[in-house]
Amino acid sequence: MSDQWNVLIVDDEPPIRAELRYLLSQDERIGTIFEAGGATEAVERILASRPDVLFLDIQMPGTSGIKLAETLSNLKTPPVVVFVTAFAEYAASAFELDAVDYVLKPVETGRLEKALDKVSTAMAARGPAPRAERVMRLSVERGGKRAFIPVSDIVYIEAKADYSSVVTAAGSYLVNESISSLERRLASQGFLRVHRSYLVNLDDVHDVEVSRSGLLELKVERVGATVPVSRRRTAEVKERLGLS
Repeated sequence: MSDQWNVLIVDDEPPIRAELRYLLSQDERIGTIFEAGGATEAVERILASRPDVLFLDIQMPGTSGIKLAETLSNLKTPPVVVFVTAFAEYAASAFELDAVDYVLKPVETGRLEKALDKVSTAMAARGPAPRAERVMRLSVERGGKRAFIPVSDIVYIEAKADYSSVVTAAGSYLVNESISSLERRLASQGFLRVHRSYLVNLDDVHDVEVSRSGLLELKVERVGATVPVSRRRTAEVKERLGLS
């Protein structure tokens, strides 16, 4: 099962749907994105695709987003709702319907990330926390041959579409697993997601530099490489490395 969220955007204006789709696609927590131009189409999409998260406009022709959210609350497991609208006066009504957040148009990247963080909290609260798994070896592939390598040999992991590239001092290997899945499995063993495309073994970080663009870069000497740190993960990286 994928650990990414399937999302449904409901808005009667195609340009707004397109912009929100683009912004959401930049976040590694987002999987498949569906769209609907109104409440009727949205209900059909929800029943067919079972999205995890709903980004819902409030003012639409016909059935409003508020009415749609009220209807969805009757489902056994309704999607997590984030209202997206140009009208701040609807905030109270939105939160009465247990929406996790309320984002004003035009949507800004930083504000959307905060909304997604709230979605993450809501999704985690829906089920029991998974028992920590200690992975000793990882199944990898190189040159068409499968092997098992110790997790301690891994310096960093780079996302490659639906696969991941595991980098060790002995070379690189492919893993048929997403970087988000590996992040979850290896978190208890000193690996930290520092970028949407990179997962790093913190034991291998020997130096930190600041690039010309102002972003942090981690030096991993065992393979003579540099791993970038994204802006949204900088604070956590600094804290874990004792730099904050």
